[in-house]
Amino acid sequence: MDNAQPRESSRLLSLDVFRGITIALMIIVNTPGNREAYSQLDHAEWNGCTMTDLVFPFFLFIVGVSVVFSLSKRLAENRTAGLAGQIFKRALVIYALGMVLNAIPNYHPSTIRVLGVLQRIAICYCFSSLLFLKTSLKTQIGITAAALLGYWLAMTYIPVPGFGAGVLTKDGSLASWLDRALLGAHTYRSGVYDPEGLLGTIPALATSMLGVFAGLWLRSARAQGDKVKGLIAAGAVAAGAGWLWGLVFPINKALWTSSYVLFTGGLAMWLLALCYWLIEMREIKAWGRPFEIFGINAIAAYMLPIFLLKFLVLYKLPVAGAAEPEQLRVILCDQVFGTWLSPLNASAAFAFSYMLLWLGAFWLLYRKKIFIKI
Repeated sequence: MDNAQPRESSRLLSLDVFRGITIALMIIVNTPGNREAYSQLDHAEWNGCTMTDLVFPFFLFIVGVSVVFSLSKRLAENRTAGLAGQIFKRALVIYALGMVLNAIPNYHPSTIRVLGVLQRIAICYCFSSLLFLKTSLKTQIGITAAALLGYWLAMTYIPVPGFGAGVLTKDGSLASWLDRALLGAHTYRSGVYDPEGLLGTIPALATSMLGVFAGLWLRSARAQGDKVKGLIAAGAVAAGAGWLWGLVFPINKALWTSSYVLFTGGLAMWLLALCYWLIEMREIKAWGRPFEIFGINAIAAYMLPIFLLKFLVLYKLPVAGAAEPEQLRVILCDQVFGTWLSPLNASAAFAFSYMLLWLGAFWLLYRKKIFIKI
């Protein structure tokens, strides 16, 4: 299996599985049954990185890898006429879907959140695609490095009115101040910052570009074994550099710090290497089928669980002995799991069950070969 291999096709099963793993984890961490959660199934309070904090950067990394596999053939055949327009159109559709999610329940034009997860994915997809199509690898590496270093310098040395320079708190950072100044009430829950804010989108683009570099490596004519070893080595360098950088520029998801980009990017390379080794090299594929089911219907698997979750959270019913109505989500968790599990374990059981419920739904779509694309 270590002999030279032909270039990978435009579809990579291990990438679909990696995407599906990320979606499954996203559903789990998004859906605790009550107000308790294991630490790894919740975001770090501020600085630090839990398993939950890996979901979003993994998505952006996968976007970068997918850009290479989806566009390389057209680029090689010089069939790029009109491609930029298609990229813009797809990015606008993804951005609009994010706005639809934000409009529930806050649809008022004066306070609706204009940024978010899908919006950042749309922006990073657009720019990483255009960089891949229009620039050389050397330029792409330079832009990625400049994004990480420039963001670090800006966040560290540009003074913020009322706080000074280098204050990396929720209200005192440069990124938070810029969100308040330019977005006003259109931030996350109309708060003092937005975890998917304006300035943090710059290093987020670097996360997607790390995926582009990984995709180029996998698309090369190198032996499959060398591809895996390269991803493992690059992942170790990136994660190690991110951890070291984090000693002076803390690993922080909400601020999307440069150290966070490298640390999570390195871990993404490791997981992709593992999936590639098992599926493409060893041809051990059965374990990945549930994740493939999610990964091949990614947009629908992202949006539909969130739509139902919003209903479960927003719809409330009176509960005997309670002063206020309770979320339907909590009521279901208490009734199904709370009678025989601790609150913490009941919350986790609800989250895993919710993921399995959606796996069943998308398995039916998979069997009927229904794949929702944009």
